[in-house]
Amino acid sequence: MAEIGFIGMGNMGYGILKGALKVFPVDSFIFTAKTDKTKHRVHMETDVDYAESNAECANSCKYVVLAVKPQYYPAVLKQIRYAVTPEHVVISLAPGITIASLKETLGSDRRIIRAMPNTPALIGEGMTGLSFRTEEFSEEELTVVYKLFGAIGTCACVEERLMSAVVCASGSSPAYIYQFIEALADGTVKYGMPREQAYLFVAQAVAGAAKMVLKTGEHPAALKDRVCSPGGTTIAGVAALEEWGFRNAVLKACDACYERSESIK
Repeated sequence: MAEIGFIGMGNMGYGILKGALKVFPVDSFIFTAKTDKTKHRVHMETDVDYAESNAECANSCKYVVLAVKPQYYPAVLKQIRYAVTPEHVVISLAPGITIASLKETLGSDRRIIRAMPNTPALIGEGMTGLSFRTEEFSEEELTVVYKLFGAIGTCACVEERLMSAVVCASGSSPAYIYQFIEALADGTVKYGMPREQAYLFVAQAVAGAAKMVLKTGEHPAALKDRVCSPGGTTIAGVAALEEWGFRNAVLKACDACYERSESIK
């Protein structure tokens, strides 16, 4: 019997599985996917066995990772409802779908963990928010969960009421950062830099700036001020960003993201 089962092998499910294989033995896992083609491909690439159905996958493991999109949850939950027992640990990756709603469908005594990873998990640099009712899980079970998500980057616990904020902070935000990288690269290409070189310079600047925040623990504003010499090039750029609504655009993006996450049921 496997320890961890994945229902769904999209980008996120596959990314977590690939990362987890670095810290768990291959026979710890089983998975299922929507198509036979995907099942065979993932098996060939990872050597992980697959189940023929979602119910079989749930029956074959203790930790069930629901790695399907929110719109598929009703069908998947119906399929596994009688396979999942109070001994299982169900890990849901969907935004907006609450622990209470999952318990309502699967059973009030089912034990649920909500997790919100992001796509940098695919390269081991993910950020995952976790939410659960601590009293429902043993220390050993939580150790497995932390090990699973630690294998794809960093994870931290938050209150469930903040899970939509996690979607804003790290779940969806990589897309905004990619937009910023693309726009800044376009700006440098405008002045003659070859595009591939522009992406290198800009992406490394973003990565380095992020590491400065994490490693120094200083306020981002203080780090920004350090770059802004009086009358210099950086403060001129910062002033232009303020004039054209950069900060407000980011806040509005968070509002839209949060509202959409809260609307998913």
